[in-house]
Amino acid sequence: MSLKKALTIAGSDSSGGAGLQADLKTFQELGVYGMTAVTSIVAMDPKNNWSHNVFSIETSTVEAQLDTILSTGIDAMKTGMLGTVEIIELAARKIKEYGLDKVVIDPVMVCKGTDEVLMPENTVAMRELLLPLATVVTPNLFEAWQLSGIGPITTVEEMQQAAEIIHEQGAKYVLIKGGTKLEGQEKAIDLVYDGRNFTVLESEKVQTTYTHGAGCTTAAAITAELAKGKSVEEALATAKDFISAAIEHGWKLNEFVGPVMHGAYRNVK
Repeated sequence: MSLKKALTIAGSDSSGGAGLQADLKTFQELGVYGMTAVTSIVAMDPKNNWSHNVFSIETSTVEAQLDTILSTGIDAMKTGMLGTVEIIELAARKIKEYGLDKVVIDPVMVCKGTDEVLMPENTVAMRELLLPLATVVTPNLFEAWQLSGIGPITTVEEMQQAAEIIHEQGAKYVLIKGGTKLEGQEKAIDLVYDGRNFTVLESEKVQTTYTHGAGCTTAAAITAELAKGKSVEEALATAKDFISAAIEHGWKLNEFVGPVMHGAYRNVK
């Protein structure tokens, strides 16, 4: 048996709900063999309201992981938390060096439950180095605001404006994840822009706080489907269904966090 292979360049979430753990679970659920280059380790302090601590991995160590993986050949890849400008530069260089053409950029800027950009200079590096190489970029509303520079995004019209700016920065497809946070919307709304047309992806709203790992999972589902040879449009549609099921069946891990359920999609499709 031969499986398609997908790479995630991402941080490790010690709680298991996000980061490369979410990516690997999603790859597995969608029938793709996952490999990881670990860029950082995120730990949470149970004695301080589950506050996040991020421990970066040396750039040379990340490069050694990437060369191990890329020498085997991969069918698609994604990025998650990259941590430093040096690692962003490394990821861009390896994408070019190995001629990778199915690239999903999840522009992670904050840890769930925080509201400050981890490293502002990383946003600039992602914009300049990674977006021109992206098949799909998957910002949430906050990340789309940071990449586009238009300010807080609260409406579909503002999502469209941001998507046009981000597309001009080089990404072939822009998926802005609005979810349940847009004003005046009865559905959970995501917006896709391919440089010509806007497509709205809708699902029923789920009243839950158990959404840890939702962004990573969405990007990983797109990556898995691209690895299997699906079109971008098909990959985006499957990812929307996958994350909708995962959020609907999210569960309480502890008093601080509730992850999405990565196995939910196989039970409802």
